[in-house]
Amino acid sequence: MSWAVEEWKEGLSPRVLQKIHELESQVDKLKKERQQRQFQLESLEAALQKQKQKVENEKNEAAILKRENQSLMELCDSLEKAKQKTLHDLQVKESQVNIQSGQLNSSKKDIERLEQELKR
Repeated sequence: MSWAVEEWKEGLSPRVLQKIHELESQVDKLKKERQQRQFQLESLEAALQKQKQKVENEKNEAAILKRENQSLMELCDSLEKAKQKTLHDLQVKESQVNIQSGQLNSSKKDIERLEQELKR
């Protein structure tokens, strides 16, 4: 089959044949270069897709972390409110204890005074 491809070159001058050979070599070289560039392009496209997927995964993870952070902030706010309420309740109870302690001391003094009167 290659003999049919080469048949059209019969009768051409050596100078023209040399030029044809140079052109064919250049075509082969350009074909190889194109294949290499095509391979590079495909490799770069694959790397780009991989990076896009990585970015998408990072975005998803960031969104998850943002939601988790929001949830934790709400929980912290809730705990802070509960702490404030507990502290307030504690202050109220301490105040009540102090009042009752004062009443107890007053009652003890009254009892002591009454005991003294009874002894007299």
